[in-house]
Amino acid sequence: MTINGGISVIGAGTMGNGIAHVFAQRGYKVTLIDVSQPQLDKALATIGKNLDRMVAKEIIRKELKDETLKNITTSNSIAEGVKNASLVVEAATENVDLKLNIFRQMDESAPSDCVLATNTSSISITKIAAATNRPDAVIGMHFMNPVPVMKLVEIITNPATSKEVTESIVALSKDLGKVPCVVNDFPGFIANRILMPMINEAVYSLHEGVAGVEEIDTIMKLGMAHPMGPLQLADLIGLDVCLSIMKVLHEGFKNDKYTPCPLLEELVASGKLGSKSGEGFYVYTPGSKELVVSSRFNQP
Repeated sequence: MTINGGISVIGAGTMGNGIAHVFAQRGYKVTLIDVSQPQLDKALATIGKNLDRMVAKEIIRKELKDETLKNITTSNSIAEGVKNASLVVEAATENVDLKLNIFRQMDESAPSDCVLATNTSSISITKIAAATNRPDAVIGMHFMNPVPVMKLVEIITNPATSKEVTESIVALSKDLGKVPCVVNDFPGFIANRILMPMINEAVYSLHEGVAGVEEIDTIMKLGMAHPMGPLQLADLIGLDVCLSIMKVLHEGFKNDKYTPCPLLEELVASGKLGSKSGEGFYVYTPGSKELVVSSRFNQP
């Protein structure tokens, strides 16, 4: 089984526009789908800026930038946007009910031989597949943020996923210049089963007064050779996303070690979601690359 037709990406947020970008840059015709036209416009602008940055760094030629943008069309309709696709990648918000609803629409409108993939970072692929009439063609294709830069694609199979579908997605990921790793369907898979408890523990360390934001991040960067501290990374991912994944782990494993830190819940409830909202553990000023710890966490 070879995926060589059109690619549809549902959701024009950070992950969706990144996924559309990498497919289009590799020559695939991409339909980027979102109910919000302003979100689609913003996504295309983001892709253009990211391509401009690559041209400026001489990673790609301007001709490839222009060709990449020509490869992307947009749609506000799932039914219209997936009707000719050979692969649909769902990259909507990490909400199980929303994803199940989207997959029902994908299943109804996409061609019978189309593979249905989800970029979910934690939600059960088996549960998602059960919302369709083609569980053998449903697979997880978890890209890492930022998608154009990060090499990993975590590929998650459900018990019904066919060998042919898995092999085709592995081959496709390699064609995108990515490194695919196939894992089985357990809460959090591998990436977030290991990453999120680490982030949650960093938040607990801050919450309990063990150390400040900068100290925690510096220790993990310099002591463990992490390119980014766990609290800064949480801000980048989105504190609401981190909380959602911790809840999936807690509910899935029924183990108290996955209990979300109260401070994480409090920040999300107050709308402090990290870089996308302008404040989380750090404050994010437009146009500034300087990291400033939120005044809430300043040490006395």
